[in-house]
Amino acid sequence: MTRDEAEIIALGALTFLAEDDRRLGAFLAQSGWTMEELRGQVSEPQTLAGVLDFLCAHEPYLLDFREATGTRPEDVLRARRALPGAALD
Repeated sequence: MTRDEAEIIALGALTFLAEDDRRLGAFLAQSGWTMEELRGQVSEPQTLAGVLDFLCAHEPYLLDFREATGTRPEDVLRARRALPGAALD
């Protein structure tokens, strides 16, 4: 997966989180970011990686994301590996 493809999935995941106040609130609480900080960093690869880390760590959200967008969980994992800070397999 290319980095551009990974970023597109991550932006879709961020949109998915932002569509629900509960999901977005959980993401902000875990990341420690304010909404303003998130807005200012949304295009940073590290921020997008954080979005995917959050989604991967919360299986119900990951499955809801799959249902809402048709994105397979394994594609989310592949996207995460294509962004900075991924653990090496």
